[in-house]
Amino acid sequence: MKRFLLLVVTGIVLFSCKARKAIDDTSGSDSTAITKKPVDVNKSIDADVKFFQKVLVPPKFDQLKISTKVNVETQSSYLPTLDATIYIENNKKVWMNLSAFFISMARGVATPEGIKAYNKTDKTFIDSDFDYLNGLLNTNFINYNSLQRLLLGRTFVKINDREFRLSKNAQGFKMASTVNQVIEAEDGKTSEYKIELQYAQNYDLMNVYLKDVNNSDELQVSYSDWLSYKDFRLPKNVKILIKGSKEGQILLENTKFDDSKMQTPFSVPGTYTKIEIK
Repeated sequence: MKRFLLLVVTGIVLFSCKARKAIDDTSGSDSTAITKKPVDVNKSIDADVKFFQKVLVPPKFDQLKISTKVNVETQSSYLPTLDATIYIENNKKVWMNLSAFFISMARGVATPEGIKAYNKTDKTFIDSDFDYLNGLLNTNFINYNSLQRLLLGRTFVKINDREFRLSKNAQGFKMASTVNQVIEAEDGKTSEYKIELQYAQNYDLMNVYLKDVNNSDELQVSYSDWLSYKDFRLPKNVKILIKGSKEGQILLENTKFDDSKMQTPFSVPGTYTKIEIK
């Protein structure tokens, strides 16, 4: 469990699905019953420049400090709620410190070059590229840019008006891939995904759902209780669901946002043992 804590801090810092709702309606056993064709509540519309500006242009800031509470569950482990500070230097660094009862337990940092983290409880550390984080999330496309966007509730997958269908419904907007999205990793390996995104009427990102078409892996991220901060909006709650070859759930409850600068020390003691990534 202690080792898993280190993996978690790496994955979170280092990361922020759509709770996809599938509602199957079955009725009646009478052989004379008439089967009605489901009504498509999504009305197709054209994706204009305004839509892409709203959902793709990131907020402008120099630094952002987020106080949050973290809950993590996997098939074999459960961690009690931990307090965390996430500090983001825009496009440069995501730093995280996890603590329990005001005692620092683990720390991690992500930069465009990769991720590092250490666990004080068992004196271990990791130093890896983003392949490790992608392994945790059952994906192959997460890099620093997509990680920062994910944490801030911004669209973290590539979308366009050629291979996606935009539709309008009662909740807002739905963007769904019309062809499998082929994404090539840095090692040359490719994965194919079906992707759906749901946005509110005001363009806040609500849900993201990715399904690897070649296996059972899924990544779902959902955002709720958006708040206005400065001249942009941020989600209070972030829920990450990992399904398939690895399974788990990470909940972030962001309790405070602050743009003040802070020190982000990170130094692995020489006595700590490196965990080899397999």
